[in-house]
Amino acid sequence: MSLARIFASRTSLALIVASGALLAAAPTQGQTFDPRYPVCMHVYSGANGGGGEWYDCSFTSLPQCRATASGRAATCDLNPYFPVNPPPRRLRHGRPG
Repeated sequence: MSLARIFASRTSLALIVASGALLAAAPTQGQTFDPRYPVCMHVYSGANGGGGEWYDCSFTSLPQCRATASGRAATCDLNPYFPVNPPPRRLRHGRPG
């Protein structure tokens, strides 16, 4: 194997590692859904208004969210990250012994 080929393979490996490190260190977007509330309003304000779109997860019911979304470019959805209470565990009775 020639010296030029070894140098080229090491350089390409270094570029791959460096680009992976840059991608891993890039800032990420925070969690969109607030898990404390069961209903979120998805607001669309793109095109002429600018600002993009966002979620407002501060509603305790669908009617409350729909009243706020009325007349706006928005929809109300159930929060997929709202914790649903699991069913209570059944008690196990031990065998008489």
